[in-house]
Amino acid sequence: MAQYMLVAVATCKVNFLCYDCDSHYNSSSYSPITCDSPRCPQGSPCIGCDGFPRKPGCTNNTCGLDVVNPFADTIFSGDMGQDFLFMQETKLPRTFVSGCADSDRFTAPLLVGLAKGTKGILGLARTPLTLPIQVSSTFNVPPKFTLCLASSGKGELFIGGRPFSSISVSQTGFGSSSDDEYFVSVNSVTIDDKPVKFRASLLFHDEKGNGGTKISTVSPYTVLHHSIYKPFVKDFVEAAKARNIKRVKSVHPFGACFDANTTADRQVVPAVNLVMVGRFGEVNYDISGHNSMVEVQNSVLCLAFVDGGKEAKTGVVLGGLQLEDRILEFDLSTSILSFSSSLLVQNKSCSDPASL
Repeated sequence: MAQYMLVAVATCKVNFLCYDCDSHYNSSSYSPITCDSPRCPQGSPCIGCDGFPRKPGCTNNTCGLDVVNPFADTIFSGDMGQDFLFMQETKLPRTFVSGCADSDRFTAPLLVGLAKGTKGILGLARTPLTLPIQVSSTFNVPPKFTLCLASSGKGELFIGGRPFSSISVSQTGFGSSSDDEYFVSVNSVTIDDKPVKFRASLLFHDEKGNGGTKISTVSPYTVLHHSIYKPFVKDFVEAAKARNIKRVKSVHPFGACFDANTTADRQVVPAVNLVMVGRFGEVNYDISGHNSMVEVQNSVLCLAFVDGGKEAKTGVVLGGLQLEDRILEFDLSTSILSFSSSLLVQNKSCSDPASL
């Protein structure tokens, strides 16, 4: 059986594994999910294809689905099918449901916004067709997955739990069972242990889906509602000034930038904390200098938070840089997120599996 190397971007915002099944892709073990299959979600379109020969992405009587690229905010018509997966050259003994779209059929680029060499998206949203749920039900392992996003090199994704580790973690709950995305309960935001003052209701995720704090691997940096962002930047600048960190001209899209030579390799920048509702009291999601600052020019570091505007639906979108180099374990059965502090301050990293 021929293997097709699929390099995929993991994101918590997509409901399933999806990939580009263009002319470079073929698989003798691929079989489409038919329109009358119980695996075809109710309300899905039944699609066909006039092309020849028949191939993944071009079959008849096939359950259709939308292939979403959240990095470009685009949607493509695709097919639902099942095929074998290989993990580190090991063939898994069961087929898994996925979605594919043939980029040759579209004028718009299917994979725009994804890293070079990427051919698909590994969705980790809280839905039945995501890979962690399929693996859990197939192999009777806990419905968990652990992300460790590396700031450099390759990170790690564990499904069914994670290896035993001495690294301590804190725990908080996430969302309700009806949410596809991962919302966590944040009570306040602090800078050097001083609360940032803003309208507290912006941190409350209401029934209409407004407000709250969600985790996103799509956004490269944390996005704050304008009413949070403005006092947040003001307080951070004041705290940086008290530490003799020199402010320089801002670089878009960041609201505050600093002379890197005055930050002692990011070790003395003000400490940012998201104060979360923990299982046994409040817990801190600490954001140290390595996760709060980004180098944009030679000797210029910027506060890596961006203004989401006054119409932002979500109060805080916890983005990629602020997720890097820490353990994030999502238990889908208990809706508990276990997270570590920055591994870098412990002389560890996500790119070094031996340190996890």
